[in-house]
Amino acid sequence: MVLYWTWLVPFGRIAAYREIAEWMKKPKAARAVGGAIKRNPIPILIPCHRIIGSDSKLTGFAGGVKLKRKLLELEGSIREII
Repeated sequence: MVLYWTWLVPFGRIAAYREIAEWMKKPKAARAVGGAIKRNPIPILIPCHRIIGSDSKLTGFAGGVKLKRKLLELEGSIREII
């Protein structure tokens, strides 16, 4: 379910773990969302790099935070964070 909602975040946009939890009608499940995203088996098809912390921090990503930033820059969504 978490990966489905992650998949829906479009190119060039970002969402917070908290937002994914709220979309799922589980507003207190942001940490669980993070845990599910951490286990994403196909990170390019399910764009977990588009999910950030509520404080706009680029948190964990299987490929590393540096790669996460680069992917977001390529998509043009890094401007939303700064």
